Amino acid sequence: MRPLNFLHLTTFYPPYHFGGDAMYIYRLCHALGDAGHSVDVIHDVDSYHLAHPAPPPIQFADHPNVAVHSLRSRLGALSPLLTQQTGYPLLKQKKIRAVLARKPYDVIQFHNISLLGPQILKIDSPNRAVKLYMTHEHWLICPMHVLWKFNTRACEKPECLRCSLIGKRPPQIWRYTGMLARASRHVDRFVSPSRFTARMHAERGFARPVEHLPYFIERVDRDWQSPAPRPHARPYFLFVGRLEKLKGLQTLIQVWHRAPDVDLLVVGAGNYEAELRAQAARDPRIHFLGAKSQRELGALYFYAQAVLVPSITYETFGIIIIEAFARKTPVIVRDLGALPEVVNDSGGGFIYRDDAELIAALNRLAAASALRDELGEKGYRTFLQTWSKEAHLQMYFAGLRELALKKFGRVPWE
Repeated sequence: MRPLNFLHLTTFYPPYHFGGDAMYIYRLCHALGDAGHSVDVIHDVDSYHLAHPAPPPIQFADHPNVAVHSLRSRLGALSPLLTQQTGYPLLKQKKIRAVLARKPYDVIQFHNISLLGPQILKIDSPNRAVKLYMTHEHWLICPMHVLWKFNTRACEKPECLRCSLIGKRPPQIWRYTGMLARASRHVDRFVSPSRFTARMHAERGFARPVEHLPYFIERVDRDWQSPAPRPHARPYFLFVGRLEKLKGLQTLIQVWHRAPDVDLLVVGAGNYEAELRAQAARDPRIHFLGAKSQRELGALYFYAQAVLVPSITYETFGIIIIEAFARKTPVIVRDLGALPEVVNDSGGGFIYRDDAELIAALNRLAAASALRDELGEKGYRTFLQTWSKEAHLQMYFAGLRELALKKFGRVPWE
């Protein structure tokens, strides 16, 4: 196979990002670059600064085979606002066209394009590329992206206009036209990191089929083969994620007085952080560590009794889970969204439906190191088979080959 030219389009890309979806894109682009392919990434800096005016707190390494094209407008926040309202990248089209003209692309992949707009799906390379879309969020079926209804709960049925207004998002007129359906026809395949999210798109009326392509992370065997010194003296459980209400950390804080004699370490930052710190102020066993790099997270994952994922809305995957499995650490997840799917596929942890089941799982893992190790090994074995870079790239390229045969009757790069 000759080296391929890839173009990835996304609203957020490290360091201008907020969550696991952008980390997946970063890892994928670097994995493709490592394999000798040429990768271009288009992302929108103005969109990042809507929520975070300051520079990104953590920097990321560049790759010689990955060219990053950062979209900026002199009008700043007005640019993503115009896109959000019209569905067109009005102030960024010239830069996007210039990137497209640089080389003939074999693969164009769309990620979170919420502030690039649905019309971006119509772009193509002069030689016609295979076009793929990955549903990192529920943006195709939800103007709030995450099926978080009225800013209070997981969405049980759509009431999108009212929800947008309560969530202080300008209603998107284009969602009440056929724009998204027409633009979607220009994509060859839609994929999702979980079977749950694929089903949710079908149930909420998205007309195109969505197939399953799970996330991956790099193997970090050094973190369990030659671990760094223990980062915290007392036994602890670990929460890693954005400090936002929908991530559910407050549900852990509220019951931690019933937990065994262990600490709760919290890694992350976000808009709900001050409220969460106030809720936890009376419990000396809860420690907020701020944002951490992946390198700093290694030891925190490895020595944890388990990683807790208490999200109260529909996660599309839960990449934190496989970050734990890669260090042979089990997880405890809420029975909601894609989280139980990942645990059921691996056997690497516990699923809870209420506080009593959560406390029971905490007690079992705090009391039995052998059980912790057994679950961690199960998670690690499935990680190697399903969520490692090697497994992912095999599935990824098999899918691209299938699409090329269907679209062109041949595989142009073979």
